[in-house]
Amino acid sequence: MKKIIVFTAITMLVFSLAACQKKEEPSSAQKSPVPQGPITEIPGGPPGHGISGQKTEFQVVVPPDVTEQWSGVTIIVDDKKENTKQEFTLNIGEEFQIPESGLTVKVGPFLPDFKMSGTVITSSTSEPNNPSVGVAVFEDGKQLFPSSGKWGWLYAKFPTIHSFQHERYSLSLKEAFKKE
Repeated sequence: MKKIIVFTAITMLVFSLAACQKKEEPSSAQKSPVPQGPITEIPGGPPGHGISGQKTEFQVVVPPDVTEQWSGVTIIVDDKKENTKQEFTLNIGEEFQIPESGLTVKVGPFLPDFKMSGTVITSSTSEPNNPSVGVAVFEDGKQLFPSSGKWGWLYAKFPTIHSFQHERYSLSLKEAFKKE
């Protein structure tokens, strides 16, 4: 009887020690990044904002009903040094220079209801539920934003998500306007 009690006690002790052992954290290669930004279904968020070293080709698909309805956007340029804001109303595809800077902003596709699924960026509807615009920012001819890819995205409802980072200027999407 003593042997059974001793054997049971030792078995319980072994299992207790095994259960108390610290579980190993997955290596950084095993951890999957948390998706960031509005309505994305791919780790790393929109193009130009992904994980460092990650190169993924993204396809922007603007549905025909969106192209037929929307023609331009209003972008706010915030000069952090002068504490001023300027609004620029532009057609899709237009470029503008931020006054007294070497920065040029090219307006790309407008998506009224931004949605990313896999490697496709599109608009779920033609309603402005999650308005965003693709932009590219250049300084003296060199692309600053996005750091990779063709378009960085400005979101009207999420102005700080994946925003353009510059020591003096910030950009935000105020609104879009429909064709007349």
